[in-house]
Amino acid sequence: MSDFTPTEMMTIAASRALSSKDVCFVGIGAPSAACNVARLTHAPDITLIYESGTIGTAPDVLPLSIGDGELCETAVTTVAVPEMFRYWLQGGKITVGFLGAAQIDKFGNINTTVIGDYDHPKVRLPGGGGAPEIATSCGEIYITLKQATRSMVEKIDFFTSFGHGEGGVHRERLGIKTKGPTLLITDLAVWKPDPVTKEFTVISLHEGVTREMVQETCGWTVKFADNLEVTPAPSAIELSTLRDLNERTKRAHAGGKAA
Repeated sequence: MSDFTPTEMMTIAASRALSSKDVCFVGIGAPSAACNVARLTHAPDITLIYESGTIGTAPDVLPLSIGDGELCETAVTTVAVPEMFRYWLQGGKITVGFLGAAQIDKFGNINTTVIGDYDHPKVRLPGGGGAPEIATSCGEIYITLKQATRSMVEKIDFFTSFGHGEGGVHRERLGIKTKGPTLLITDLAVWKPDPVTKEFTVISLHEGVTREMVQETCGWTVKFADNLEVTPAPSAIELSTLRDLNERTKRAHAGGKAA
């Protein structure tokens, strides 16, 4: 199947990064879609955890928020939020944190707090929630967002969640022992941090995307891998799984039946 949208390509490429062995702390929105596509296709035994304390959740539709009843109803168990953060997250039991971002810089630092000056912002965003703790306590972090110069910036307007800081060994200097952001998936490309500088580098372009398209939608000078690849197109099963999930979600949130 070659008829797919950039958003579908982004979601499916992100889902492929997960495996059945993962214990994944899931963000709402694009990360949730990617994680559940993985669960419904190649990673049926993945453990999905949401911030509200639901463990092993298997929603039939995508949640509107971490407080969506669908998460608790389909979870193996639900624990108190303090236990979730202190025992599960800070206890090092979660392999992957999957986050979105309003703004991101080339080192994977995330802003989800404000656009513009903090005291007089152009836009006040939902805030960090649990993302700052997820960013430092999960084994590694995957990030997904649509490319635009307003979201991929040279300097974020507010430092919500720590990525690789100033680059290099900044995390280590602060005593953070986890890997931090190891993967960025956008609607145009797949990125990984340089092993030394930690600056995100494009390793794969999605089908039909050019280097110029990536640079035009990014606020910093983009670096490309020497062996630049093309992201495999979505398979029929990946596309149908994602589209069915989105259709069930649309019906459920409009007041209809998900089935």
